Amino acid sequence: MLVLLPPSEGKAEGGKGRPVDLEALSLPELTQARETVLDELVALCGADEEKAREVLGLSEGLRGEVAKNARLRTAPTRPAGEIYTGVLYDALGLATLDPAAKRRAARSLLVFSALWGAVGIKDRIPSYRLSGGVKLPGTGALGRFWRGPLESVLPEAAGGGLVLDLRSSAYANMWKPKGEQARRTATVRVLQSRLVDGVEKRSVVSHFNKATKGRLVRALLEAGAAPKTPAQLAGTLRELGYVVEGDDEPEATALDVVVTEL
Repeated sequence: MLVLLPPSEGKAEGGKGRPVDLEALSLPELTQARETVLDELVALCGADEEKAREVLGLSEGLRGEVAKNARLRTAPTRPAGEIYTGVLYDALGLATLDPAAKRRAARSLLVFSALWGAVGIKDRIPSYRLSGGVKLPGTGALGRFWRGPLESVLPEAAGGGLVLDLRSSAYANMWKPKGEQARRTATVRVLQSRLVDGVEKRSVVSHFNKATKGRLVRALLEAGAAPKTPAQLAGTLRELGYVVEGDDEPEATALDVVVTEL
């Protein structure tokens, strides 16, 4: 099973590792594309702070992120699983997984990134700021830029197993499984169920969505689950205590997980 995750907007600071070694990252076939984006981002942020802030869509309060990007070539690194923070990653709790679950996470989790394309959770990277919706002056729209490089490596990386796609839309556009792999790709929507005047109301809530996806991945890793199809995934999640809908048809790939409280 390959699990596709979005990055977090905010990143953990610090790190004591040596500067990033692009060739040492997972999916080394992406090295040249990573060099292209990294070179332009560092040059942009090192040359004109105001222009960089405008291009990156950063508020005045995030001005310091520009200077951080300008130092990416020499900045200290730490594992990507520690760099990415926020609701999903807090709920996933990589640091507190048992040893077997940590090994499964290292094999199966892939975090998409506007800067790196995609990285494994053990890949050492510096803290950075670059969202999937950014359009760099030279490279262009990053979502479009990464489609070719990722299409060349991810079908093989995904192999013949289930692909669990938990990415947000900006990162889902960077690579879309095709053909047989698309039929083995499951997406998950989290719905909050509430009773309003005795009538059930369902809605998509961002916080519930991210936290539930993080807990869901953690549960799969801890259980050592290895579903091979979206239907098997639905069954596995039910065994783990989740309410899952949307798998009534044999070819269904979009699952709804219904929650009542955080």
